[in-house]
Amino acid sequence: MDLSLSRRTPPVRDLLTALGFVVLVNLVGAAPALLAGPDSAWFASLEKPALYPPPATFGIVWTTLFTLSGVALWLVWSAPASSARRTALVAFVAQFALNLAWTPTFFAAQQLLAGLAVIVALAVVLALTIVAFARVDRRAALLLVPYLAWVCFAALLNYRFLVLNG
Repeated sequence: MDLSLSRRTPPVRDLLTALGFVVLVNLVGAAPALLAGPDSAWFASLEKPALYPPPATFGIVWTTLFTLSGVALWLVWSAPASSARRTALVAFVAQFALNLAWTPTFFAAQQLLAGLAVIVALAVVLALTIVAFARVDRRAALLLVPYLAWVCFAALLNYRFLVLNG
């Protein structure tokens, strides 16, 4: 039985590709917050819900979630070509587009109700993405579960902002 290290560890190329997915998802995911994020007089003037976490929490959480998403995307991308893989990748793009749309809707457009509609749609499409990922790679699906939990929490926050400031 050959248990050499090269058979137990992924090739360097795979690790570099996975890292590329993680970096790409983090860069694209962070862009809206950098362009139209919470550093505005309008947002500062809003009454914050009691469950609103310290501002530093958001950067830590989103970096973690985008990193997990990048690994999940890489796992699905690396799977053999199939209709399930194609569906999973389309679902990922759809949920990611909704994710990217929320920040400018909420912060730049200052539309709390529209922001709530976007984030609820994101939660639904993300749940469908998890199901699609599970059909390709269960590990990838599991990596997206914390993201769904956070999006549900963020939807609750958005709702509370709307109630307090609508």
